[in-house]
Amino acid sequence: MIVITGAAGFIGSAFVSFLNKERFYDLVLVDDFSNERKNKNLENKVFSVKIDRSLFIEWARRNQKYIEFIVHLGARTDTTEFDYTVFEKLNLNYSKEIWNLCVEFGIPLIYASSAATYGNGEFGFSDEDINVIYKLRPLNPYGVSKNEFDKWALSNPQKPYFWVGIKFFNVFGPNEYHKGRMASVVFHAFNQIKQTGNVKLFKSHNPNYADGEQKRDFIYVKDVCNVLFFFLNNRKNSGIYNLGSGIARSFNDLAKCIFNSLNMPINVTYIDTPIDIRDRYQYFTQADISKLRKAGFNKSFTPLEDAVHEYVTEYLMYNAYL
Repeated sequence: MIVITGAAGFIGSAFVSFLNKERFYDLVLVDDFSNERKNKNLENKVFSVKIDRSLFIEWARRNQKYIEFIVHLGARTDTTEFDYTVFEKLNLNYSKEIWNLCVEFGIPLIYASSAATYGNGEFGFSDEDINVIYKLRPLNPYGVSKNEFDKWALSNPQKPYFWVGIKFFNVFGPNEYHKGRMASVVFHAFNQIKQTGNVKLFKSHNPNYADGEQKRDFIYVKDVCNVLFFFLNNRKNSGIYNLGSGIARSFNDLAKCIFNSLNMPINVTYIDTPIDIRDRYQYFTQADISKLRKAGFNKSFTPLEDAVHEYVTEYLMYNAYL
């Protein structure tokens, strides 16, 4: 029995689909299932039971002997939410409960961290030196909550016999339709282009970057699922790992990929970055994935052009799900 928290969300539901394709069906799906739009991510999925996140810890204590693995992907991910108490409850304290459960009952654990922990990147984007984690200065409460849990996990003398924290970089792909403002740039740009023939990208407010040349490490959700599955099956080398493609690409590159996938001329307008996120905006992220490679994950990641083309032509065009 494999438990997946955040199972109705973007990455969680994509991983459920991936596991079904690998013939894993004894799955326990944990989430707040009150969002009907998000629940569409679980249509046609095969699983054993759905459990509300508020009831999961108690359920797990009663059923711990059946749990083979917990993949904890549930989190509040809104980077524009500035009430830290929201993140403290859902991202920090709830994650501590799951961690302690895994310690007590000998259950291996994968949990979701975030590249948002790296802040402006002044300390780089390497996951090799764990001491750097204590120096990081995230730019928003979401990133702070994720980094606080990473620090807590590293410093806690009691650890699951196998555990992995995954620092997700900019994930995009099917099943993110419910995310609203927090959906990927690919999702929003596609919809803008379909409606207007134009896409709006943020101007640069940093003299070191031209408009649209801000860079991110974009990674396709199917590649993310491959890495999660790798750790599910290779329970050694516990620690915190970056998960990105390892290659930073500009938003201009991303826009070009979408226009090319739609066979449309490139038409970009640059707009001011919203005031509420301008001072907390990351201009560059790029995962150092050498630690992941050393752990034995040797599959290649889908090139941006190929991933965007598949997402646009096989999913976004039809509002299709994994």
